[in-house]
Amino acid sequence: MEDRRMKVIHVDMDQFYAAVEQHDRPELKGKPIAVGHDAERGVVATASYEARRFGVHSAQSIQVAKRLCPQLIIVEPHFQRYKEVSAVLHGIFHDYTDLIEPISLDEAFLDVTDNKRGMVMGVDIAREIKQRIYSSTGLTASAGVSYCKFLAKIASDWRKPDGLTVIHPDRALDFIARLKVEKIWGVGEKTAEKMHRMGIFTGADLRAQPLEFLTREFGKMGRVFHDFSLGIDPRPVVSEWERKSVSCERTFAVDIRENSAADEELIHTVEELERRITKNEFAGHTLTLKVKFQDFQQITRSITVDEVLRTGEDILPLARQLLEQVEFGSHPIRLMGLGVSNQRTDLPDDKPRWVQLELPFEY
Repeated sequence: MEDRRMKVIHVDMDQFYAAVEQHDRPELKGKPIAVGHDAERGVVATASYEARRFGVHSAQSIQVAKRLCPQLIIVEPHFQRYKEVSAVLHGIFHDYTDLIEPISLDEAFLDVTDNKRGMVMGVDIAREIKQRIYSSTGLTASAGVSYCKFLAKIASDWRKPDGLTVIHPDRALDFIARLKVEKIWGVGEKTAEKMHRMGIFTGADLRAQPLEFLTREFGKMGRVFHDFSLGIDPRPVVSEWERKSVSCERTFAVDIRENSAADEELIHTVEELERRITKNEFAGHTLTLKVKFQDFQQITRSITVDEVLRTGEDILPLARQLLEQVEFGSHPIRLMGLGVSNQRTDLPDDKPRWVQLELPFEY
């Protein structure tokens, strides 16, 4: 990659939480482990590669994971430790560039077009970063290098674990043509099923579709899919971002059927949301309630008001109004969440505007 196009590296740690636990506790090395809380409603945060061979994966119920892998070892997460390791990673990244876009504790995009080391080849920077991560933490990372974020992300997943893949601009279109649509950013399970029904299975199939057809079938994402099929992704690596919302959610040990129990849990959720708003020094005008039912269907209810939502006293009455819009007597609630967004201060002087959405829950 010797031209002057943007050089993007996507760094993704391998089985991060599980890898940290196996590093810190050598007796866990080589064993199937899942990081998460071992409870009836516990969820797998990360599974080791040894556990993944049995079908264990992140976001899976702990109980299902234990059935798939009876010898599975459940390890409680240590988030402070993961943050410490993440800080080491970012210290290494900053030795090469300040254009870093964190995606999570263990994942980030780096724009190394004009890097601090004056290195010409993005692949050389990625290789050096991987080596330094291993020397500093004892953990492996996979890295992808290309001229845009879309392809750099795909490249980092290509040869996991401990992989390094480069997608050169000259070979990008051929690479995308052979790519399964499931690998394309924004194509989830439902979208992939729809594309398959249309006979779209690869990047080449997607590229053959007219833009008008894709936008008609997939809305705004249709243009994104069209551009990705052509290797076009103008998104820059954004090193600074403005927080758009603050939210929290609670999964209940027992599904909620009664109004009194729902109100009690709503109060606890509001209290936690207020703590997070204070911590993040955030204030918005839109409150959103998320409810997930026993059958995993999910809905949201939102209201936007002129007043700033900052305290529990501001939020609780509105949260109760939103909850009143949810029928759950015969449809027990599994999870409840609240979020505040929309920092606009130029709202018109009219009545509160209600927005009601119903979204199917996707795994």
